[in-house]
Amino acid sequence: MPAELARASSPDGEEGPARPEPSAGEAASRDTKDRPSAAAAVPTDDTPEGETGEPQLTGRQRLAAGLWPPRVTRAQLIVAVLLFVLGLGLAIQVRSTSDNSALRGARQDDLVRILDELDNRSQRLTDEQRSLEGQKTELENSSDHAEEARKQTEAKERQLGVLAGTVAAEGPGITLTIDDPTHSVEADKLLDTIQELRAAGAEAIQVGDVRIVADSYFSDVRGGVEIDGKRVTEPYRFQVIGKPQDLEPALNIPGGVVQTLEKEQAKVDVVRQEKITVDALRQAKRPDYARSSSQ
Repeated sequence: MPAELARASSPDGEEGPARPEPSAGEAASRDTKDRPSAAAAVPTDDTPEGETGEPQLTGRQRLAAGLWPPRVTRAQLIVAVLLFVLGLGLAIQVRSTSDNSALRGARQDDLVRILDELDNRSQRLTDEQRSLEGQKTELENSSDHAEEARKQTEAKERQLGVLAGTVAAEGPGITLTIDDPTHSVEADKLLDTIQELRAAGAEAIQVGDVRIVADSYFSDVRGGVEIDGKRVTEPYRFQVIGKPQDLEPALNIPGGVVQTLEKEQAKVDVVRQEKITVDALRQAKRPDYARSSSQ
């Protein structure tokens, strides 16, 4: 069409007045008016389902869509794995501790016996404390300090002689006999027995003809056990001086010495006696280098 004039034909074939051709700006403006806006096409919460052509989601459905599937980061996954491993370890430890408890499944009589033993140990410590306080008071109040100190020194020497095995001793206690026909009781089991007796308040112990002292040692040999280098054979006979009411229950507690030895197919016999004599002696060793600081 010529640039100067554009003529339009009427329906009757007559030419009408020429109309100018629209410019580029007018054409763009006309297209914009004819095209629907993008904002009008976006559905809103108030738009009915029929106008958008898509089903309307409820608030609960939108919440579920936001939560599932879960979006887990790598750091969250590592923390979850560490917490799981930690909880599993704690559960295994608690279960193992519960299963290995010596008091698990114990009868009421056994529990009462254990409590009595603990009370007796506490009472012995209290009595010893009172005795030491009494000795201190006597030394402070005595007019003849030298004589009182000499008496206490002699009494202390006798006590230490009993503990060191250099003097004989007698008193109430128990006899413990371990019959081991299968030779399954080893030195460590006898040492555990000695330790349990000491913890229960044993003041003097003799096994066979060997005096047990603080530095006694046990070793296994073919066909028996040696104590301080001396051979002892079964049946092993313990003579123990102490309070029988404390010594016997200490050996018979659940999981204690008697049950442990019986698991080794040994026969154990514990008898209370009013008088036990421990007459096996140890030679007092003179120190090679140590001297009293008062000399």
